[in-house]
Amino acid sequence: MKNVGIIYNARIPEALDLTTAILQQLELSQDSWIAPAENLETLRQRAGETDLVFTVGGDGTILRAVQVTAPYDIPVVGVNMGRLGFMTELQVHEALERLPIYLNGECRVEERNMLQARVVRGDSRASQEEGPYHALNDVVLARGAVSRVVTIAGTIDGEQLTTFRADAVILSTATGSTGYNLAVGGPILDPLSDSLVLKTVAAHMGLTAGLVLNGSSKVRLTLEGYQQAILSVDGYVDYPLEPGDWVELEQSPYKAKFLRANPPSYFFATLIRRLGFSIRGQ
Repeated sequence: MKNVGIIYNARIPEALDLTTAILQQLELSQDSWIAPAENLETLRQRAGETDLVFTVGGDGTILRAVQVTAPYDIPVVGVNMGRLGFMTELQVHEALERLPIYLNGECRVEERNMLQARVVRGDSRASQEEGPYHALNDVVLARGAVSRVVTIAGTIDGEQLTTFRADAVILSTATGSTGYNLAVGGPILDPLSDSLVLKTVAAHMGLTAGLVLNGSSKVRLTLEGYQQAILSVDGYVDYPLEPGDWVELEQSPYKAKFLRANPPSYFFATLIRRLGFSIRGQ
């Protein structure tokens, strides 16, 4: 019997109810456990002895869970209680019936590429590197509380690209291409691609179109000018940056692993529905 962890979104009351039902109905091993997604330190303490993780929530719950599962190569099965659920596998009504499939190994393992970010502090303070931080969706360098654009110098593989004046610059994975990148007009990538997308938000100067990069590309974003900014990793952890600081971005050594019983084409089969568009005749 596999040791299973169940990570749920504590802000959704029904998520705990479903989590409890899963734990009782599936007769999991005694070492199986449940925990809210908001408590990452507790999750890390339990991950070493875990074979499989179920998430009950939405894509945001998965983004937190992979911070724990990816370093240990633990596969994830997501039950969707959110709006989009691009990374989830199951809907609530089918969860209890279908979850045994994943316990019995009747599925495939799907790997998703992640990003790695390192922050290097500039000349105004002692040289200091922070990180690495790992993201499944995206890393965003954005203006802070002050409603002014930020100035960001961008390089790719050591070559100067341009200086952006924008509300933000996003670097997203293929998985994250359906997130913030899509919301600001960026392209949707095949989720199994290792490509990256560089996209600005409300650009006043520099590139406005999304730039699709090779998966081996290394990107540096340097905060210029005089305004502070925020570095956001997967939308839930924020780090303040000062002018002169820069962020080094590349593929993470970690992979997010998911168990899939649905075919690889399932992403495209459900793409329009998950975006909230209707299909003619339905």
